[in-house]
Amino acid sequence: MLIEHQILGNDMQAVEVTMQPGQELVAEASTLLVMDDGIEFEAHIGDGTKSSRGVMSALGRSITGVGVFLTHFHNAGSQPAKVSFTANSPGRIVPIHLPDWGGSINVEHNGFLCASKGTSLNAKRAKRIKAGVFGGSGFFLQKIEGDGTVFLHCCGSIIERELNDDVLRCEPGAVVAFDPSIDFSIERAGNLKTMIFGGEGVFLATLRGSGKVILQSLPWGRVVSHILAQGGK
Repeated sequence: MLIEHQILGNDMQAVEVTMQPGQELVAEASTLLVMDDGIEFEAHIGDGTKSSRGVMSALGRSITGVGVFLTHFHNAGSQPAKVSFTANSPGRIVPIHLPDWGGSINVEHNGFLCASKGTSLNAKRAKRIKAGVFGGSGFFLQKIEGDGTVFLHCCGSIIERELNDDVLRCEPGAVVAFDPSIDFSIERAGNLKTMIFGGEGVFLATLRGSGKVILQSLPWGRVVSHILAQGGK
């Protein structure tokens, strides 16, 4: 089911969702911006779907670097009401209609913002073990499934690519989401000299296969590292 929504802003976006009476949403904790009267919310463990396996799924999600709890929103009024969400870092919002992705999408641990109730969010282990050894939280992704609408957050600008039996290599923090048919791994970036002096990071994310990929132009980890480096001067 498509959610009635409006993307607000240009470079530091929020999403405003119009909830019909009785409609429910789930959102990442601490993403609420503003809401109309009549909307009620409560924190729950997990997304509330049977396929999420309750507490075990929520604990699995925590491994990815996000919290155990999700906030559930419900329009308890008799009229449509609006609620807005925004992420904790500047960037743009991508609406994803899951049926357009075959009902499933793999999302990096900070990419999920909110979704229609009934969407299942589970931790998914990356296929390549070396992705976990060198990729930090990249070892675990969020597998999002359902037939509704999901809103993802990208730092900086949105870059969309369509792979057709291709190989795409990029900064690991640039990956936001990709089709489950695509193989994802973290691999060494060149030889030892390049790794030490190249300035492009020690490892690169590699995506192989056919399907859609969503990237972000400003990996948040890079921003944080720059701020910390400047603060030490």
